[in-house]
Amino acid sequence: MRQGIHPEYKTMTVTCSCGNSFTTGGTVDSVNIELCNECHPFYTGKQRMVDTGGRVDRFKRRLQQSQDAK
Repeated sequence: MRQGIHPEYKTMTVTCSCGNSFTTGGTVDSVNIELCNECHPFYTGKQRMVDTGGRVDRFKRRLQQSQDAK
């Protein structure tokens, strides 16, 4: 590797919105995430609604409008 062009690799803290946090290696001090292995439905087996930007509400409104139009 060339010297002087790579960022410093250090220990960082990852914090999830569920409250879980862990340390890993990276180039920044900390990262905030929405889903981790403690709360992700694939790993927990529980279904959890993750609504980003009101997409679920918009889908429900469009679905209702299309059913009302019939």
